Amino acid sequence: MRFLILLCIFVLSACATQKTDSMSETGFVHLALGDSYTIGEAVNVNERWPVQLAHRLRKDSIQIDPVIVATTGWTTDELISGIVKADVEGTYDFVSLLIGVNNQYRGYPIDQYEREFKSLLDQAIQFAGGNPYNVMVVSIPDYGVTPFATKKMLDEGKIARELDNYNAIAEKIAKLRDVEFINITPGSREAKNDPTLIASDGLHPSGKMYKMWVDEMYNHVFDNLSSR
Repeated sequence: MRFLILLCIFVLSACATQKTDSMSETGFVHLALGDSYTIGEAVNVNERWPVQLAHRLRKDSIQIDPVIVATTGWTTDELISGIVKADVEGTYDFVSLLIGVNNQYRGYPIDQYEREFKSLLDQAIQFAGGNPYNVMVVSIPDYGVTPFATKKMLDEGKIARELDNYNAIAEKIAKLRDVEFINITPGSREAKNDPTLIASDGLHPSGKMYKMWVDEMYNHVFDNLSSR
């Protein structure tokens, strides 16, 4: 999994470090924290799941724009550092967190993931104005079913077991903090028999799979924002 320069995108006009209270006057702002799955490695900008989510919400008369703080290859500790380097500050209307696949891929100790994920989720809640209802954790998809894993002769079963353990930790921590946990992992495994769910690089999700993720999370996000 290769690294990219930090990408921080505010779809209409701004970057995370420029978020101000006045932005909420024209709509909501979604802070999306993560890695390649959030920045949408190997797909067009409009196919990234935070962007697809925003487009769909706008069709339902909810104006929202994503701020994406993510880089392909990031682990939990690198996301923590990336948030500092990007000077992310202020309060956001909605915050999502999807991180951990690179911890597993590099063989990091799982207790490191647990410790740093707790820190990241607490920070996400802080970015959401201290309201856990305005935060969403997205599970880690299973890359063990991809052509990349096959080519690298990686152990599909081992990857699945380890990612299940990572996701169990993330879900437990999320529930303890009353944060919604969106489990997209079972759907990601459909890519084993459906190549259209994989991007051209043979590893990352396609726009079609990201749409499936949006389908999974949409009702929660819509209900959250439409109730304000």
